[in-house]
Formats: sequence, structure tokens, C-alpha cells
Amino acid sequence: MQAPPYIHPYPDTARRGQLSSVRLPLSIALLSAGLAGMSLLPAAAQVLPAAAQVLPAAAQTLPAAAQVLPAAQGAASTQPTTAASPDAIKQREQELEAARAQQKSAAELQLKLQADLGAIGQDRSKLNQRLIDIAGQVRSVEARIGDAETRLRPLDSREQQIRGSLGSRRSEIVEVLATLQRAGRRMPPALLVRPEDALQSLRTAMLLGAVVPELRGRADRLATDLGELVSVRKSIASERDQLAVDRDKLRDDQTRLAALVDERQRKQSSIEKDMEAESARAITLSQQADGLEGLIAKMEQDLKSAARAAASASLRGAPVAPNGKPNLGGLKDSARLSPAIAFASAKGLLALPVNGVKIREFGGSDGSGGVEKGISLSTRVGAQVTTPCDGWVVYAGPFRSYGQLLILNAGGGYHVLIAGMERISVNIGQFVLTGEPVATMGTKSQVASIIAANASQPVLYVEFRKDGTPIDPGPWWAANEGEKVRG
Repeated sequence: MQAPPYIHPYPDTARRGQLSSVRLPLSIALLSAGLAGMSLLPAAAQVLPAAAQVLPAAAQTLPAAAQVLPAAQGAASTQPTTAASPDAIKQREQELEAARAQQKSAAELQLKLQADLGAIGQDRSKLNQRLIDIAGQVRSVEARIGDAETRLRPLDSREQQIRGSLGSRRSEIVEVLATLQRAGRRMPPALLVRPEDALQSLRTAMLLGAVVPELRGRADRLATDLGELVSVRKSIASERDQLAVDRDKLRDDQTRLAALVDERQRKQSSIEKDMEAESARAITLSQQADGLEGLIAKMEQDLKSAARAAASASLRGAPVAPNGKPNLGGLKDSARLSPAIAFASAKGLLALPVNGVKIREFGGSDGSGGVEKGISLSTRVGAQVTTPCDGWVVYAGPFRSYGQLLILNAGGGYHVLIAGMERISVNIGQFVLTGEPVATMGTKSQVASIIAANASQPVLYVEFRKDGTPIDPGPWWAANEGEKVRG
């Protein structure tokens, strides 16, 4: 018979003895580790400040990241609103206030216009000078708006690039910021109270020592991108604010200019009683012309007002230049009825009739196997067109594939042809001064050859002729702003 197994009479005591035999070495080990950890403190002290340096940069990026992340996700949480919410009421009040301010501004502008027209009265010189001044302001504001839009395009593109980059790295942003936040919240351990925490912290610090350089690099890259995004947004906001101011000014100036043009044409109509009949006859004659040269000849021979203009141009259109130099002082006389300087003497002095970009040059291909006889300028929608020189209007109206066509007799056998406008604001037989507003552009190209090229912007065509033959206008254009002649 087998003896039963021996059972210890005090099992708990035996277990406690075993545990106590283990506990002593473990305490010694922890104490040793704590002392060893004390020797590692200098190394940890070098690692932890490095992590601390990353935190300020990350702290600066947090607000920007908070704005970027919802946009990168493609949607933002929306809260339901009611029609009678305080925000909605406040918004309506602001819109009403803005409408009242705009109405008040329009009323003030109307009063100013009436005052301007009253001050001008029957003084043709004042009216001409005012027209030239306002037209110059309109073109100046148009140029500023064009420059601002040019500067905005790369800024908008860069903003989209940065936002796309940050959106694609959303998980990285979250990871870096979360790591930095955890490191920032961790308090240093009480070494003498709990050496276990000290040992764990030192081990974490040693691990962090390998991670911090990479973490710092990632945080720096994110901070750089977010900083650039903030800077780009500020630049865009500044440009758009100035753009809004310029557009408001352009609208007011265009209103003033329209009123002055109407006044000019009203006075012109009172002088020319048969103007409507003349305009109708001009359209009939233009349909009989076989080309631009034939049109000019028909106008100046068969149309009474154009014939008078041509006669005046031949008699007074080529003033003698003293000492062989043009008398630019004559341009100051806004009451003149003949050119201040001879067209042949104006080389290097004329301003382009509209703000725009040259898309076709004289002598280049016209896209249909022919050669360009003038230049083409891509313009803004509704851009103001002014006269590059003094001259008499010998044709103003539609002509074949040119859209609206304006022909000036500049004297001395020279003619200036301007085509592609939507509306012409002068009449046949009228004498116009350098810089005077004569037409406005539309919303698209009116010239058939440009339409065939699929141009998206309005295009103005300009051609110079001498004794009926097209000539290169290049030598007449001023090289820079300071050289242009002004009315």
C-alpha cells in the first residue's frame, strides 16, 4: 500500500517563505537600477530639452492645424440653425446697412455728377479735359486691377498646393501633435520616492532620444508649411481688399465717365442736326465698300460729315514741328480743334488705346494663311478704349468681320483704325483729342479672325495706314509710361 503524499502543515507559511526569498533580491535589483538610473540622468537631461524645443513650434502650429484638418477632410460639421436665430438677424441687419450705405453713396455720386456738369456748362475745353482726366483714371484703375489679379493667381495656386499637401499628411499631423502633447504633459518623476518611475522615465527618455531628431524634423516641416499657408492667406486677403477698393473706384469712375460722354454727345448732337441720317447713310455706304481702303475713300468722298473732317485734316492735320521736334505743349490745350502735333512726328510717343496684352504683331501670321496688317490686344471685359492721337472720326459703326470699327483721320495722309469694341461713343465728323474715351470693350471678341482662334477674352485690333497702305505701328508706341503723350 502506497503512502499518502506529505502535506505541509502550514502551507501559507511556506508560500510566504518562498516569496520573501524572492522579494529581497528584487528590492536590491530595483535599488541598484535606481542608482544606475541616477548615473543616466545627464544623458536624459540632454534628450528632454531637445523634445522641449519641439513643443513651442508645435504649439504654434496647433491653431493652424485645427483650421486645415477639417478642410482636408472635405467636410465640416454643421449645426442646424433656425430662421430667427440671432446670427441670421444680425446678418440681415448688416446687409440692410450695406444696402443703405450703397444707396447713400450712389445719391452722393449723382449730386457730384450734377455739380460737375453744372460747373462745365457750355465750356467745351473743360468738358474735354474732364473726359480725358476721368478716362485716364479709369485706365489707371484697370491697370491696377489687372496687376492685382496677376499677383493673386500664383498665390491662390500656392494656397491650394499647401492645403493639398497638408490634407494628404493629415495622419502625420495628428501623430506628431499627439506625441508632442503627450511629451509636454509628462511630469518629471520623484526619484527618491518612486525609483521605479524614474527608471521607466529614463528608459523612455533614452528611446525618445532616438525619436526626437526625426520628430523635430517632421514638426519643423509641418510648422514651415503651416506658416507659409498663414502668410499666403494674409497676402491674398490684403490683395483682395485692395482689389475690392479699386473695383468700387472703377465703378464710380465709369459712372462719371458715362455721364460726361453723354453730355459730350448731347452737345455734339445739338450741333449736327442731321446726325442720325448721316449715321444711317454711313452704314449703307459701308455695305458697298469692298474693303477698308474702299471704306475710307467712300466715307471721305460721299459722306458730308466725313468729307468735312477729311478736308479739315488735309488743311490743319499736319502742324509744323518747330526745330524738327513735336510741340508737346500744344497737348495742354483741351479746346483745340486740330492736332497738336503732326502724326509723323509722334513716333515713340503714343499710348496703346487700351490696357491689354499683345497677342498678334504686325507682319505675323493671321492664322488663315495671310499676314497681320495691325496688332491685336487681349483686354479686360468692359475695358475703356481711348484715342492714341488727335484726329477726326471718318467712320464709326459696324463693318463686316471687324465688329464695331472706328476710323480716325490723323492728318498728313495717316489713318488709325480701331476695331473689336462692343460700343462706340463718338460720331462721324467729330474731332477727338489724345486720350479721350471713344469706346468700350464687350465680353468677348468681335473680330472674326480672333473668334476663329478661340480667344476667350475681348480683343482690340489696331491698324495704322499711310495713304491707304497698312504700316507697322511699332515705331509710334511709347517704350514706357513716362514717354506717353497725354491730353
